[in-house]
Amino acid sequence: MADAEHLHFLRLALLEAEKCIPTPTAFCVGCLLVARWPDDSSSPVILATGHSRELPGNTHAEANALAKVQKLSVDELSALFPSPLSIDLVSVLAYVDVYTTLEPCSVRTSGLAPCVDALIKAKVKRCFIGVGEPDDFVDCEGARKLEDAGIEVVWIEGLEEECLRAARRGH
Repeated sequence: MADAEHLHFLRLALLEAEKCIPTPTAFCVGCLLVARWPDDSSSPVILATGHSRELPGNTHAEANALAKVQKLSVDELSALFPSPLSIDLVSVLAYVDVYTTLEPCSVRTSGLAPCVDALIKAKVKRCFIGVGEPDDFVDCEGARKLEDAGIEVVWIEGLEEECLRAARRGH
């Protein structure tokens, strides 16, 4: 994908972050899961979006987007990716690019599972990040953990200030 496409998807993730209900004790984050299936030359398809606190239970953007994707049926996946090939969620996740406005969390003060663990478990292909998580609440090692798990991490340049401003809305 060209840099312009990465910026486009990150801007869409910023629109997701704007949907967050601000709170002084958590960041406002937006996320998109984009797949090119059955191979990297296929057109990108947005599988799911997510934002912080969208679903019940003090949820985070990446976990919410993954939760939505995991509910897709084979028929829904087939409609998104018309192909004579057999399709399943595991195969599609291997081609997923995560676009997130803030580095996926590696520690949750709430005790819930970190987003980085969910992304690693899902075996996504790459993670495009708008800005690193500031140390307002915890010391985040999300990008390092993704790389250690073999997931490519790409820092998108050009929207760092917007991503940080969105994250800290309500602080």
